Order: sequence, then C-alpha cells, then structure tokens
Amino acid sequence: MQTETDSLPLNEVQTEAAKHIEGPLLVLAGAGSGKTRIVTARILHLLQIGVPASEILAVTFTNKAAEEMKKRIFHLSQAHILTCTFHSLCARILRESISYLGYTNDFLILDEEDSDKWMKQCLTLLELPTEKAFVKNVKNQISQAKGEFLSPEDLPMDQQDVRKVYAMYQEHLRQSNSLDFDDLLFLSVKLLQNHKEVLDFYQKRWRFILIDEYQDTNHAQYLLIKLLSSLHHNVFAVGDPDQSIYSWRGANICNILNFEQDYIGAKIVLLEQNYRSCNIILKASNALIQNNTGRFEKNLWSHRSDGDRIGLFIADNERKEADFVAQKLLQMHQQRNIPLTDCAIFYRTNFQSRTFEDALLRENIPYKIIGGLSFYQRREIKDLLAFLRMLLTDCDSLSFFRTVNIPKRGFGQTAQEKFQKGLQEHKLSIFALCLRVLKGEIDLALSSKQLQGLSEYIELIKRLRVLVKEGKPLHEVLLSTVEQSRYFTYLQEDKESYMERRANVEELLAKATEWEKETTDPSLATFLEELTLKSSLEDKDLRDAVRLMTLHNSKGLEFSLAFLVGMEEELFPHINAKDFPSLLEEERRLCYVGMTRAKDYLFLTASRYRFLWGFSRVMHPSRFLKEIPSHFLQPLQHSSFSQGEEELIHYDEDVPLPKGASVMHRDFGSGTIQKSYRTSLGITYDVFFPGLSITKTLAAKYAKLKQIT
Repeated sequence: MQTETDSLPLNEVQTEAAKHIEGPLLVLAGAGSGKTRIVTARILHLLQIGVPASEILAVTFTNKAAEEMKKRIFHLSQAHILTCTFHSLCARILRESISYLGYTNDFLILDEEDSDKWMKQCLTLLELPTEKAFVKNVKNQISQAKGEFLSPEDLPMDQQDVRKVYAMYQEHLRQSNSLDFDDLLFLSVKLLQNHKEVLDFYQKRWRFILIDEYQDTNHAQYLLIKLLSSLHHNVFAVGDPDQSIYSWRGANICNILNFEQDYIGAKIVLLEQNYRSCNIILKASNALIQNNTGRFEKNLWSHRSDGDRIGLFIADNERKEADFVAQKLLQMHQQRNIPLTDCAIFYRTNFQSRTFEDALLRENIPYKIIGGLSFYQRREIKDLLAFLRMLLTDCDSLSFFRTVNIPKRGFGQTAQEKFQKGLQEHKLSIFALCLRVLKGEIDLALSSKQLQGLSEYIELIKRLRVLVKEGKPLHEVLLSTVEQSRYFTYLQEDKESYMERRANVEELLAKATEWEKETTDPSLATFLEELTLKSSLEDKDLRDAVRLMTLHNSKGLEFSLAFLVGMEEELFPHINAKDFPSLLEEERRLCYVGMTRAKDYLFLTASRYRFLWGFSRVMHPSRFLKEIPSHFLQPLQHSSFSQGEEELIHYDEDVPLPKGASVMHRDFGSGTIQKSYRTSLGITYDVFFPGLSITKTLAAKYAKLKQIT
C-alpha cells in the first residue's frame, strides 16, 4: 500500500519511520530500499509539525549525497537544512569555536599530500626512516589512533616511535595553525568533551540529528553524535550492517549493531522492500549474507519479477575471463539496448582492471575507471591552490615550499632544509621568516641567486594579496596568479604534458567563475575549503562508457548489468582475510554489496588459472559462489559466441562417462577421460589435463567432475 507522506510517496514501513518524532530510532535500510527518501521524508515531516529548520541537522558521508539531499529538501519545502558530511560539520564547529583549543579560526585544512610532507619532516627530525612505505605505515597508525580518539600518550608503550612522531606532528600542525582531515573529528570531539559551555551551545542548536550510512561511522564519529545528542537523544540513524565494508578506514560495525544498547528505548524499523533489483538477484544475495553472524536478520524482496538467473562463467585463464565479459557486455548492449553507462565491471583490487581494459579495447568498447586520480589531485591544480593558500595565511610552510620554486629559483631540498631549521630555531611563521631573511636579520646561508628569487616570490605574494584585500572576484585573483607567477611558462618545461596541464588550469579558472555565480557569499577561503573537502568521485566523466571500479567504489551505485569478476579464493575473499572470521564476514558483505548493485542482469566470473603474484597459479572458486544456491545460477561455458553458449552440467556419478569425454575439475581445470573402470571407491577415471601436462587417477564420487557438453 502506498501513502503520501510529506510530499513523498512512501510504503507503510517507510511512513512509520518518516513520522517518528522524538527519541532514538534506527532504520535498518536494506540495499535499494529507499533510505535517502526516508531521511528526506522525516525532515519534511519535522518541518511540517513546526520544528525550526535551524534545529535540524543531517549528516552524510559524501558531499554529493549532502548536496542532493539539501537540494531535494529545499525543492519540496523551501527550507534550508544543514546537510553536510561529518568533516564539513566539524569544520563548521571548529571555525566557530576552535579558539577554546588554542587555535585561531583561520586555520588551514591540509590535504593528503601536504599531510604526508609534514609526516616526512617529523621522521627526518627524529632520525627515523623516510621511505614511502614507512611514512605510509606511521601515518596510517596515527590516523587510526585519531579515529579511535587516542592521543599520543594513549598509544601502547611498544609503539614509542609512533608516539614520538604523533606528538611532534601535532605540535607542527598547531604551530602552523593547521589541521589534517582526522583532526577535524578528533579536535571537535575533544572540544565538546572538555568544554561544557560549547557542548551546551551545539546541543541546543541541533535538537534533531539524522545520520545516513550509520554502519560506516568510526569511534570518533560515534562519540561526536553521542555528545551532540546526549541532551535530547533525538538520533535518527539509517544504515545497514550488511553493507559495512570500510573497517580498513576505521568504520566500526558495532556502532550500528549496538545501537539499542547505546540509545536506551531505541525503536528499530526494518526496510526490506527493494526498489532496484529483480527477485532472483535479491534471493541469491539474501542466501549469501545469511552466512554472516554479525548482522540483523532481514530478507530483501521486490515487486519486480524474478528475472534471469545469475550467469556463472568459469574461464580457463584471466584473458578468457576478460574476453567473455567484454563480449557478453557488447552482446547485452546491442541485443537488449542497455546503455554502456548502465553497465559495470566490479573487481576486488585495482590491479585486476588491466586485463579487462585490454579486452574492452580489443572490442572497441569505451570505458571509464571510477576512483582514478581526482581533478583536484593533479599536480598543476595543487600548485595553484597552494599559491592561493599563500594569499590567506603567513603560516602555511607546505604551500610555501610547493610554490617558491615555481618557476625555479634554486630552492631545492638543501635550501628547504635550511628554512625548516630556521622555523624550528626562531619559532616564526614562514612568511615572517622570509621577511627577516630578506632584511638581513636572519642568516640562512642562502646564495645571492636564492635571495633574489625569494625577494621576487615575496613581492609576488604581496601583489596578489592586495587583490584579495580589495575584494577582487575569485577568478580574477586566480587568473592574476597564473599570469604573474608565469605558470604556463613553467609548465612548458615539460612539452609532452603541457597542453593537457594547461587545459586543466583553464578548467580550474572556469570552475572558479562558475562557483562564484552559484555561491551566495563567495570567498577565497570558502572556495579552498570546499575543494579540500571534495571527494575524488564527484568529478566523473558522464560519456557513454562502461564503468570499471573496485567493489568498494561500487557502494551507493546501481547498474542494469553488472559483472563481479575474479571470484576466486585468496582474491575474493582477499588473502588478507584468510583465517580472520571478522574480515571474512566483511569480504562477504562486500560481495553482497556488489551483487545488489545489479538491477536486471548479474554475472559472476572466475578463472581456473591466473598469473598472480609473479607466477601462474591454479585458482579455487570463491566460497561465495558455493554459498549461493545453485538454482539461482545459470552456469555458462564459453565456446564461441557465434555458435552460442554451452552449459556446464553435473553428471550422474553412478553412470561412467565414455573415453574421450571432456570434463572439468575444480583444481586441475579441463581434461579428457583416457580410461574408466571400477575400484573399491566406485567409478574411477584416468584423466589427462593438458593445462598441467599430467594424467590423474580420480574417483568419481570424490572428484566431483563436471562434464562439458
């Protein structure tokens, strides 16, 4: 039964959730069950009964989701609701109140590259290794500590090096009035825990809190919501533990599983009706995920038809697997008129994409890899954004070091180390240090060429700062930065990449112009903050092309036709999950997520042999394939598409197969029966396997051979 609730069509269970007003509520929203609609409808209902828009806060995990929800709510209610990501929310809180922690509210938010540079500098000063792998490992440990809300002194004593780096890293950030992404959450929680008057203020500001994708919250995010809601307990959390796939980012599935214990008297609403997929896909997905123990019991269903059975293709090798996918995809595109943009290939790890790219190129099928390098992570874009950051602050030494040698002024690694020591010794901002060096008050032993270059650079920054002070439009400031820094001349040093990089700079100028028109109160600081918080998936090319992506990147998307490839043990589930039950459960959830992206057609593929980790290996079918009931699967054996598809069938173990019959073995691949006879173990075969160039003696009841017809 469909009812109209707050201008949105909802089913009965959705209506029950949307009309909930006070007290904690957890909506267990299965894949494709309309969770965004629920959050939107609940906000509209609160507005309808008189709750002020300013008292409602909606938190999502991506900027795209936040923007879509914000626009949808405004379209339906003309109300402006604060709808943002956790990081944007924390940036807002800290911009207003970070002075309680000893920072000023014009702090900088570092991106990943700048954060890595700070980390490497700390390691150098502490005389620890600075190899890329070591830097990454230490940085990940510190990030994990912040996500778990641990200070340096909270870390175990056997992590002395990490404790020292963490403490120095935080002190460097404080001195430069900078925060990394993890600090946004970490310092916000610290602020609310230690300053009651600040906590009281925000508790009274936001009396109704809605959180999307609650299963993906980490400990710091969990603490933030607990603190903000501890006065009124009006937490409306939407999520699905069966789609919790980000433990490696710090997500804690226990946050959603323990919701009833954390919020006493919480109401639970189960959304099981799926509006996306055919029923066979849903039934197979339900059967798979029921093998997990850490979950709430639910079963997805749909009013749609059963649809086609899920195609299962086991290839001899990864090349044939990729060829099957490319040819099947082209066939479905041409015969069933499925747009390429509505087709996707999902794989467990990035390295798997190569063979599929090759196959798609061979078939002349356009494709787009989702999750590649973001526009805002490209070198030329980061250079110009660093220049712009220098116009706002005296403290950003990372942006200084990135831009002072553009164009080259003799500031290599040695010169930068001199400045680093000067910063440590004199406790000045980088801009103040430069001014005193040029006045001759501090001697860093720079050459006359370096002093001349430094003088030119400082004069450039001063001229550009005047434009900001005069309130010139953002695109004019950016254009002046490009021209006065002679940036295009600098790019011409690499002739091969010049045109592409120049086009990217011009695109940034167009972006700045467009952003100014769309923003009510444009400023350089707001522009830089928004770009820093952008996710890498929000600048996608929308041309008609197949999407290739990891299963993690598939979350939140849907496609008419989907392929889950590489369904083999130690690949999917990943070898890192071997012998760890909790990680195996997460791998199974990842498979569930991938399967439930498919609306109409789903294919699962694997390879018997794969060149992996340096040599050719015999692969074993993924346990996930065995956990899907066989009546939901349509086994396929690829011969030639011009001759049609042949079925891979089981045979009766009590009836011997004839000599010369082609069979398939789960470990040894395809083979030919050389001889059949009876032994004490029943029917027994001698089978020659050309892929291994060996003959094996196999008992039929144990070998579980499959005949290829």
